[in-house]
Amino acid sequence: MAQVDVLNLNGDKVGTLDLDDRVFGAEQVNEALLWEAVKHYRASLRQGTHATKNRKLVAGSGKKLWKQKGTGRARIGSVRSPLWRHGGTVHGPQPRSYDYPFPRKKLLGALRSALAAKLADGTLTVVDSLEIKEAKTKLYATALKKLGVTRTALLVENSKTLSQGLLQGTRNLAGVELMLNNEVHPYDLLRYERAIFSATAIEQLTNALEKATSKRSPRRSASKEAA
Repeated sequence: MAQVDVLNLNGDKVGTLDLDDRVFGAEQVNEALLWEAVKHYRASLRQGTHATKNRKLVAGSGKKLWKQKGTGRARIGSVRSPLWRHGGTVHGPQPRSYDYPFPRKKLLGALRSALAAKLADGTLTVVDSLEIKEAKTKLYATALKKLGVTRTALLVENSKTLSQGLLQGTRNLAGVELMLNNEVHPYDLLRYERAIFSATAIEQLTNALEKATSKRSPRRSASKEAA
């Protein structure tokens, strides 16, 4: 079972925390699964508001410009024809959603791989608490510097212990994002250089991933009992 040091906001070690191997013990990170999870997440962020005007929407009269035969010219029905300049666009992009279903098991597997990769790279930090008495941005910037943050960082807190002071003290820090443990996505862990969890946040996230890993589907258990 892997262990990680628990630090305070001064960077001093105050204890250790055992991490379950079913979550953090991956010997090889599933990069293909992480790629799928990131692709799905980024696709869901797309607004999909692109649009082109087709023959029905483009401005112009629908009157036939000249008679069908006898002029020697090509037949034409409307000035809005896609064959003409300023005419409609054929098969152009229309507003749509880029979101698509993604299996929950694959998402949880990608989350385990992302956590294991952070732990293996030494960019996963666990602190006893993210709270500071005075909710000042300067104090949080100093604390993050003591924890080894040089560029970007993801702060993860438990929803029950999240305070207004933590929100106010970290919201103006450049390259720092505060997130709840039940909202963490593999994309967030890969996007930021360092991930800093409170002890309660990482314990609850680990327990949720353990339950999801050990949970069996009713269909599979029923088939085993029948056998």
